Amino acid sequence: MNTKLALIFFLSFLFFSVNASDLAREKRLADEIVDSIMDGEPEYLSDGKNKFLSIYMETESEKPKGAVIIMHGRGYHPNWKDVVHPLRIGLPESGWHTLAIQMPVLDKKAKYYDYVPIFPESFSRIEAAIKFLKSKNIKNIVLVAHSCSVHMSMAWFEKTGGKGADAYIGIGMGVTDLKQYMAKPFPLDKLKIPVLDIYGQHEFNSVTKSAPLRLKMIKSTGIDQSEQRIVADADHYIADRGDALLKEVNDWLDKLKL
Repeated sequence: MNTKLALIFFLSFLFFSVNASDLAREKRLADEIVDSIMDGEPEYLSDGKNKFLSIYMETESEKPKGAVIIMHGRGYHPNWKDVVHPLRIGLPESGWHTLAIQMPVLDKKAKYYDYVPIFPESFSRIEAAIKFLKSKNIKNIVLVAHSCSVHMSMAWFEKTGGKGADAYIGIGMGVTDLKQYMAKPFPLDKLKIPVLDIYGQHEFNSVTKSAPLRLKMIKSTGIDQSEQRIVADADHYIADRGDALLKEVNDWLDKLKL
């Protein structure tokens, strides 16, 4: 069996194997951060089987623009200081409600291939977040995903078509671990909504090398508002560059015609 065929069989096994996220670790993360939330309110949403933590923050603007659902990177939580926190507390100042949600997690040592089988667990969480915002009569819902949550949300788009999402922002799209390849290509050329592909100047190679292809795919949809941007002097985690990320995201959102 050649290498390519072996990889196909292996990835097929990953998609159809039985696995589950680490709910105990998730609970520990929630217990650690709930009391430290200074901005916004904790909300426990249901994915149909289990409740998961989210943090909701309303804008004080008299004319809200909509809401942004924020999904953290691998193994983190909805109040993560890098990427999530700057966006969830900064965007309300520009007229957006924010809802940061807990995504499925595994053990700290888990790699990309370990996460692939649990991608579907994120689907009901994304839909629960959209339902929560819709229950508040909020229109114009933007999904923002970082790192592993990009893989999860892209799988959700492919599975469901993405009903309820009006725009999408992917941060650090396409990252995997060393010698691990993406299980499936992102369906960026099939999305019918505006897309912002944004990543740090000092990103991982898997993100930067695939950037030209991603740009070609989002531009192939004919949606003029879709763009690709780089956050100067930032790494994959946008560490200590949250203000710069917020500025780029705000600038793009201001140009949207939802």
